[in-house]
Amino acid sequence: MSLKKTDKIWHNGRLIEWDDANIHVISHVVSYASSVFEGIRCYSTPQGPAIFRLREHMQRLIDSAYIYRMEIPYNLDELCNAAIELVRANGLDACYIRPIVLRGYGDAGVNPFKCPIETYMACWDWGRYLGEEAVRDGVDVGVSSWQRPAPNTIPQMAKAAGNYMNSALIRMEAMMNGYAEGIALDVHGQVTEGSGENLFLVKEGVVVTPPLSSGPLPGITRRTIMALCKDMNIPMSEQIIPREMLYLADELFFAGTAVEITPVKSVDRIKIGKGTRGPITHSLQDEFFALTGGKKADRHGWLSAVRVPEGAGVRGR
Repeated sequence: MSLKKTDKIWHNGRLIEWDDANIHVISHVVSYASSVFEGIRCYSTPQGPAIFRLREHMQRLIDSAYIYRMEIPYNLDELCNAAIELVRANGLDACYIRPIVLRGYGDAGVNPFKCPIETYMACWDWGRYLGEEAVRDGVDVGVSSWQRPAPNTIPQMAKAAGNYMNSALIRMEAMMNGYAEGIALDVHGQVTEGSGENLFLVKEGVVVTPPLSSGPLPGITRRTIMALCKDMNIPMSEQIIPREMLYLADELFFAGTAVEITPVKSVDRIKIGKGTRGPITHSLQDEFFALTGGKKADRHGWLSAVRVPEGAGVRGR
């Protein structure tokens, strides 16, 4: 799936052309991966484009930057308004939004303090991360030989570029072994998450996900699933998950901005449940897509409307 470029990118408070969004090769971020970022979806609804949980995503961006002593010169409202302005300027009906805060060109050493903070925001048309059929039929995954970093080595609660070198190793290994995705364990051999998405299992009617102490990213979609379980009276628990518990699950699914809610039908070529999308996964999907697509009332206030000027039109997915 190739990247579909759009017209405008937001950079330090103004819109610039897509092809003008460049950084110097000696920027601190290139050598040292000193950036934090977000992935946010804007959905097509009957009322027009709407960005899902925009404020929560931008707050996590601010929090990630704070952990790395990166002072973003924009507050929460300004970042949210910039995202809305960007989607509106590109005339998109549905898209993926990528805010990035990075350390730019200033010094070539590890010490980042002399390097300026640059804030970018791009958006583009992006469909299902693991494919359209994956949401319905599920995917085959494998437990990775690469583990997540130990506590107090690199902050796992920050959505930082450097963390994703580990994710890339997990994903590449999975694909080379014939899987759609990999699952990472922590240093104690307990389940954390996929390479870029949170993980949930269902056992005897209870939805279970690893606690943040096991090292998963504090996902916005993760929080959404937990809220939907409460809404739908589905028992839900955060608990340490041993590897073998994956094999014994009745249902298993990934959750994240990119994958949304994607069932897992096998792990290490061991069939999960009946090897198909389970009923609780299906119910959560239905509720999630009804809310994000504007087919049900936005009872949690999760959607931020992007009002396109009358007559401007939008480009569909």
